[in-house]
Parts: sequence; structure tokens; C-alpha cells
Amino acid sequence: MSSRNYIKIIQVCCATIWCLFSAGIIFGFAALKPILISEGVYSEVCVNERRAAEPPNSRPLCVAQDMKLNLIFTISAALTNVMALPVGYLLDRYGPRISAIIGSLFLASGSAAFILSSQLLPYFDPYITGYALFSIGGPFVFISCFQLANTFPKRSGSILALITGAFDSSSALFLGYRVFYQQKDSSFGLQKFFTLYLLVPLFILICQLTIMPHQSYPSCGAVAKLSVEGLDESGHLLEGDDGAAICPDDEERQVLINEFDESEQSQIETELPIRRKSVLESYVEGKLEKKSGGVFGVLHGKTVAAQLKSPWYYLMLIFSVISMIRINYFIATIRSQEEYLLGDKDEALKLNSIFDVLLPAGGVIAIPFIGFLLDHVTSIMVLYILSFLSIVISILGLIPNSFSFNLLGILLLVVYRPFYYTAVSDYATKVFGFETFGTVYGLMICISGICNMGQGLLDKWTHTTFKMNPTPINSILLLVTIFSCGALLAFVTRTLHSENIQNSFEGNTSAGNSDTELTARYDST
Repeated sequence: MSSRNYIKIIQVCCATIWCLFSAGIIFGFAALKPILISEGVYSEVCVNERRAAEPPNSRPLCVAQDMKLNLIFTISAALTNVMALPVGYLLDRYGPRISAIIGSLFLASGSAAFILSSQLLPYFDPYITGYALFSIGGPFVFISCFQLANTFPKRSGSILALITGAFDSSSALFLGYRVFYQQKDSSFGLQKFFTLYLLVPLFILICQLTIMPHQSYPSCGAVAKLSVEGLDESGHLLEGDDGAAICPDDEERQVLINEFDESEQSQIETELPIRRKSVLESYVEGKLEKKSGGVFGVLHGKTVAAQLKSPWYYLMLIFSVISMIRINYFIATIRSQEEYLLGDKDEALKLNSIFDVLLPAGGVIAIPFIGFLLDHVTSIMVLYILSFLSIVISILGLIPNSFSFNLLGILLLVVYRPFYYTAVSDYATKVFGFETFGTVYGLMICISGICNMGQGLLDKWTHTTFKMNPTPINSILLLVTIFSCGALLAFVTRTLHSENIQNSFEGNTSAGNSDTELTARYDST
């Protein structure tokens, strides 16, 4: 192995390490919240309650304090999704090094807010500010790592899975801190922890200034295209690749390569101003269209404006908004929800502890299964599975006095969360195409993040209007989930069914260079 390859491996390892300690740490809020309570964060709003005599780890929450603590996560969860669009823009414009350095500065600033909280309190809220800074820094250092998938093009999928797994596991940081705080040293407070945490942004900064690449790797869309098609951005075979990655049959592959060369020569002779798809690229896209059940390529080549006006976009957007609110509302309020549903604080604490462990572990465990589903199941079937899980999780959140059903809901949720994010990005890639993926997907996540601010209103209603009873809010979420899933599935199913009927009447009479005909032609080779 060359020294250059060793450097690439070190780059991937460094990115995985810092993603593990920074990319999605805000989602470990359920584990951090007991420490915030023990440290007396916002305890001043409970002046009318007797709290001094209570042990530090069992102080009862007043409604005002609980809502204010939950607001920390509500704002941060919204911000981290809203940042997807500007981070993507800055990444494409200035490259991964600048993006990661900016992220490290946000992480350091977030730590400083917690470290200097007592001095900053007279001027602004350091806890909301610090956590919000973490939610901004996370996407910067995480999304900047996507381009490392092209360090080893044939292993791009594995590299992306590794980085994504580190993101899912990063919520375990606060779990580890809580275990140490409660069982080893309760004097290791927030100031000491976040002083130690400054090593993480320092590590990122040092890596960026030394080992990480100076120039930007291909954009997220190009990396996705590369990993799916086995081609480069121009539709050419990867350097040193004879097409085995996408066409294992030797005879068939040779025919494709010959046709590929002829098409390239024809393009040069006709001097077309716009690059025409190579035979191999069209062949792969035809394969993907068949494999996806007809979803792939539906809106490829359309303008962003046309794509955003399509039901393919706004129906998935509605589903994404509701799913994100459902997930983050549960993460922020799991303790109070389980206390009400189970009527037992000890069992609620037990479920909370289980959830703290399963949330980071669930993403890692689910990665191979999610990959298998996306690789072997049609896109419409993936949507059906996603919708089914979403509805089942919502139903389980309504069942009172059952530790088993609530535990099952948690188990499904920690698997559903990475499945949801991966399936939505996969849907966006297949439906809208690689050229507009960054804008379309980034805007979808951004809008979902803004709408996620409504989670704070749901939390307020739960605490005040419904007297800590989460059932009304969960019932509303169930109804809108059923509506959004039904509308999306009905549209996609009806559209694909109509296209299949139309294709059967046309009898494949389209021009010989169509993707479908190319697929059929080479399948019969």
C-alpha cells in the first residue's frame, strides 16, 4: 500500500473520531438532562417549590424548569437541521477544510458558554446559547466529512456508513458523562466536563491544518452518483476499473465497453455542446429504474423550481416534517412521557436509561439492515415499511401501564431514526437526481428543522393544557402521520401504476437510445 493510501486511511480515521465526539452530540440531551437538573440549571424558576432538602440526583422538576430545559433541545434540534442548507453551500464554495474549521470554532464557543455560564448569566442564557452552538458546529464538521468517501471510490459506501455510524453514536458522549457523574464523581460538573471537551475542537483544528486535504473532494451528489453507478462525474469508468463493479458478466461487460467507446467517439464527431450520457451510464440508470420499481429518474433533468412544485417533493416534505417532530419531541420529553404513561417514576427512569444506551447503539446496529433494504427492496416498498414503522411507533406511544409496549416503542424508534434519514436521502437522490440533490434535500431538511420549532409549543401544551398527559399530543401526531403516509403512498403508487399502464400500451416503441431499451438490450446479451 502506498504512503498516499496510508494518509487517506488516517484522514478517514480522524474524521470518524471527531464525528463520534461532535457530529450529533445534541441528540444525547436525554442523558445530559439529569445532570443539568442536578447542577441546578434553571432551578431559580422554581422558587415556590421546596427543593433544598432533596438529594441532588432526585430533585423534583417544576413545570417551568422542565419546559425551559426542553427548550434547549427544541431550539438546538431545529438549528442543526436548518444548518444543512448553508453548510452545504459553504462546503461546495469553500471546501471541507474551511467548513470543518468553522465547525470547530462553533464547538469551542459552545464549550466556552458552559464553562463561563456563571459569568455570562447576567447578559444572556449560556445554556441555550452553548447547546445551540453545538448544534451548529455538528453539521459543519459532519457534512464536511462526506467528501472523504471519494478517497477510496470503490469503498465509498463503507466510508459513508462508517461516518454515519459515528454520527449516530455521538449521542453516547453525554451518556458516558452521566454514568461517570452519577456513579463516580458528582463533583465533575459542567464546567470541568466542557473544559475537557475543548480537546475535541482542538483535535479537529489540528487535523485540518495538518493531515486533511487542502482541496475539496467531489460534491455530495457526485459521491452518491459514484457509489451507485461505479462511474466518475463525466460518466466514465473509474480509473483502473473495467466495469466489473457494475456488470460482473465478462461478455456483457465487453459489449458495454465497446458501445461506450463508440458513443464517446460519436459525441466528439457531432460536437454536442452538452455531454450525452454514455452507454454505461444509461445502462446503469436503466438498471436502477427497474430496481427501484420505477421511482428512479422520475424528475431527473427538471429544474429545481419544477421539482419543488411536484407532489413528489411536497408530500415527502410533509412526511419529513411530521416524522422529525415526532422523533425529537420524544427525545426531549421521554422522561415525563414515561412517568405519566407508566405511573411509576422508577420504571420511567429505567426506560430513560435504556433509551440513552439504545439511541446511539441503534443507529450502528441498524446500518447493515438499512443498507440491505435499500439495496434489495424497491423504493415504493421502502416507503411502505417506513410508513408502517412510523404509525406503529405512534400507536405504541399511546399505550399506558405497559413497560413492555413502551420498551418496544423505544426499540423501534432508535432503529426508525437512522432508517428515516437514510430513506429520505435515498428517495431524494432517486427521484430528483444527483444534479439537484444538495439543494432539494438540503431545503427539505432545512424546512423540517424550522417546523420542528413547533415542538416547543407541543411541549407547552403537554405541561399546561393537558397537565403532563402526553396522550392528546401523541394522538394528534398519530393522526397526521397516518394522513401524511397515506397521501404519499397513494400518490406514488397511483403514479407508478399509471406509468406502467402507459408503458405497456406503448410497447417500448421509443427511440433506441432510451434508458429502458438499453437495459432490456443488454440484459439479453
